[in-house]
Amino acid sequence: MQIEQTARAELERQMAASGLSEPRFDLAVVTTRAAPACSQEVAVEPLDTRSPLRMRFLARCNDTPGWRYEYVVRARVTAMVAIAAAPVAANEALTDAQVTIERRDISNIADPVTTPEDAVGQMSRRMLRPGDILRSGQLSSPVVVKRGDAVTMSARRDGIEVSTAGEALDAGARGAVVRVRNANSGQVVRMRVAGPGAVEPVANQ
Repeated sequence: MQIEQTARAELERQMAASGLSEPRFDLAVVTTRAAPACSQEVAVEPLDTRSPLRMRFLARCNDTPGWRYEYVVRARVTAMVAIAAAPVAANEALTDAQVTIERRDISNIADPVTTPEDAVGQMSRRMLRPGDILRSGQLSSPVVVKRGDAVTMSARRDGIEVSTAGEALDAGARGAVVRVRNANSGQVVRMRVAGPGAVEPVANQ
């Protein structure tokens, strides 16, 4: 059936672009109706494929005005994703022992974490129970520099590294850009958090 073929091709395209690990899916055409005969190949186009649980497709016959039918397709998508292997408290940084990987149904999850490496060291915004699927939207990088912290401002150029003391004027996680006051000159500059107590110039600033 053309509806099923088009839906399968669309899901295969989405899976190829998703970055998911070992994705698999099963689908079923929910809307079943006998369409009138068409003298040429029926044209099928996607209307809404954002959610695998309810994808909508339009079938039409170009030689018969008004010959247009909408079909609903539902799919079950599974993939290897990161899950909590042990209880995790809210705002607790995840450790290797707390993260594992399993095949799970992610049909209604848009942002699963695909590898444990992407989760370890991150903090969960809510409490997690063993077996919960880790979602990128629920994880955040831990703050490693707080406002008022003494930091080391380091810059490297032509193989030479220069460091000076500074004071963080903003809090930030690793990779965040924060304002820093140079302890010697009093100048305030924007720098990137390199780690606990360490900042570096923002590239291309």
